[in-house]
Amino acid sequence: MSTTQPAPLAAPAADTPEELEARIRRKLTRQRFMHLIGADLTVITPGRVEAELLLGEQHQQQRGFAHGGLIATLADLVAGFAGVTLIPDNFGLVTSDLKISYLHPGIGQKLKAIGWVLKAGRRLQFCEAEVWCDDLLIAKASATMAVIEPLS
Repeated sequence: MSTTQPAPLAAPAADTPEELEARIRRKLTRQRFMHLIGADLTVITPGRVEAELLLGEQHQQQRGFAHGGLIATLADLVAGFAGVTLIPDNFGLVTSDLKISYLHPGIGQKLKAIGWVLKAGRRLQFCEAEVWCDDLLIAKASATMAVIEPLS
């Protein structure tokens, strides 16, 4: 039985704010589902990401509220990309676990989601997210993200 610990995950080189935003936006080009629903990242900083979405009829469930799946998607999106800001460019990050609590129905004009990293580890990142509808907190989420190492 080995007592050696795995090497810590190398932190990304100290990106300038502009370099970090460019790196994340480049990765977002492959995030097709985010574009399909109409979400856009509005804030990108190390360990924290925000997104906004203007609500339309296509986002509603049968009673006219923002669909719960849409809200969960936004929470997952910002939690995950908050984590992506803290890993090297050639690594990936996928959701391992997502727990969401819906606090109020989403009735309004705009959704805003805020995600942040609580703890970034070598293999797992623990993140949280909030989703707001106009000025009302409508959902709170916690997520575990798994770090995907590049193929050799």
